[in-house]
This record gives sequence, C-alpha cells and structure tokens, in this order.
Amino acid sequence: MSSTEQTPRPTRLAVAAGVALVEALGLLVGGVYMLVRVLTDGGGDLTGGVTLGVTVLALGLIPLAAARGLWRMRSWSRGPAVITQILALPVAWQMLQSEGVIPYGIALAVLAVTGLVLLVNPATTEALGIRRPGQES
Repeated sequence: MSSTEQTPRPTRLAVAAGVALVEALGLLVGGVYMLVRVLTDGGGDLTGGVTLGVTVLALGLIPLAAARGLWRMRSWSRGPAVITQILALPVAWQMLQSEGVIPYGIALAVLAVTGLVLLVNPATTEALGIRRPGQES
C-alpha cells in the first residue's frame, strides 16, 4: 500500500467521531456561556463561576481530541471517547431529573449510548487496530 492510500474509515467510526465532536462542542459552548454569564452578571461568586467555566472548557478538549483521533483512526482515541460517554450518562440522568433541561438530557443520553455502542463495536475496534483479549497479532 502506498503512502497516499489509506485504510477506509468505517461508517461506525466516523459516526463515533461525530458523536464525540457534538459532545465537545456542547461542552465548549457551555463553558463559554458560563464565563460570559458570570463576567457580565454583577452578582454571584466570580471566582467560582470563572473556575467552573474554565473547567467545562478544559473538559470539552477531551472529547474534541478524541473526535480528532477517531477521525484519524488513532487507537489511543478510543479510551478518552469511551470515558466521555460513560461520564455523560450520569450527567444525562441528572438532566432528566431537572425541569427545563429534560430534552437536553434525552439528547445527551442518546448520544452517550450511541457513542458507547459504536466504540465497542468489533468493526470500530478492528479499524483502530485494537486487539481483543486472546487475539493473536
């Protein structure tokens, strides 16, 4: 295979990258929103609000890196992507318990479950070059 040829990217892997990207964008937009809100609102805890906004922005970089890695078919990217999906499930559950954000909780739960199913799929694992236990090299 020449250097210009590349293994075709399975659809499942492309969709998993898309799921991670949507989650990353949600976190990044949420972090910016929190920062703008705390900086333009005169009251409240400025230090706590800025810390929370910056933390959410930093957390958005994890699925963003995972999405890029999945798109480029890098084996390391599956770990951060799976962790992001697992962490999204309790967040979705909490959102489902709070009035006003239930639709967002449903969307996040669907994204997280979809992402997990796609990431543990054998075709995705094979495309990323990850060997299953007991599988020879």
